[in-house]
Amino acid sequence: MALGANRGAVIWLMLRGAFLLIAFGLLLGLPLSLATSWVLSSQLYGLYPYDPRFIATAALTLGLSALIATVAPALRASSVSPSQALRTA
Repeated sequence: MALGANRGAVIWLMLRGAFLLIAFGLLLGLPLSLATSWVLSSQLYGLYPYDPRFIATAALTLGLSALIATVAPALRASSVSPSQALRTA
């Protein structure tokens, strides 16, 4: 913000990084979870290990929790005054 960025640009910068990490985690995690679901199939009574609803719910829950965990620091970073940020850097 000290170099001319507005509040929205700072928030978008942080959220864009979070989106990339979430996408990478989902692209890596979904195939790995499908490949290893046979381990859990004996412990999941009444659930099919390749159930698309179960997988989508888990992916959505993890993605939303990662976004929520990113929004709070992004809002805090965007509310810092530029002069205070330059003094502490």
